[in-house]
Amino acid sequence: MTSSPLLGAVGSEYLLFGAAGLISLLAFTGLILAPALGAYGRTWEKFAAAFLSLFVLATLVAIGVAIGVAIVYYWNDIRDLLGL
Repeated sequence: MTSSPLLGAVGSEYLLFGAAGLISLLAFTGLILAPALGAYGRTWEKFAAAFLSLFVLATLVAIGVAIGVAIVYYWNDIRDLLGL
């Protein structure tokens, strides 16, 4: 079985991160943005809901980055705690 040259040039971790990002974006759109837009009828209300939903997205991204930084920073302590 041969892989395509395009996929062979990209590391598997980048494909996994890209897939996770796409799934997260689809979840945000389906679970946060679509209900927020559907709740309002006027155009300016929909625009305001979409704008405020971007703050929710930014907060979720910031929380994810903070957790990732904490794991990297305290990795030795976490490894010792888990006995790895």
